[in-house]
Amino acid sequence: MRRRLLLIASVAGIAALAGCASVVPVDVAPYATDPQCASVVLAMPDSLGDGLPQRDTNAQATTAWGDASAPVVLRCGVEPLGPTTEHCQSVETPGGPRVDWVVVEGEDGGWTFTTYGREPAVELHVPAEVADERSTAFVDQLGPAVALTEPTRSCV
Repeated sequence: MRRRLLLIASVAGIAALAGCASVVPVDVAPYATDPQCASVVLAMPDSLGDGLPQRDTNAQATTAWGDASAPVVLRCGVEPLGPTTEHCQSVETPGGPRVDWVVVEGEDGGWTFTTYGREPAVELHVPAEVADERSTAFVDQLGPAVALTEPTRSCV
């Protein structure tokens, strides 16, 4: 009987630790408390591209997809962008709205997409490990959720 209880406790402990291991740590955005961010995050797809499953995060108004060691991370409520000389790209969502994104390649080879002309602003970081293996074309999958934010201007 004692052996059985020890086994059950061990399995429960492993399951609890496995659940903790899957949470992606994310820095909360400065305007994450904007009520619209809750709607945006709840409307995000369960997976991105060809098999990046959605993962839990530890911060409000965030979500992530893919491997916890190199996740694609979305934050709602980041600082809205002002006029910029960075590359601004309009992404058409199949059967849905157009969303403008400012696209910046990081020194590490990753990409950061930040909505342009939408409040609250949304940021998507795609790490180099994902960008090297997959197209970032999955950004269009975010359109229906991001379109819940208020458009204020567009790319020129």
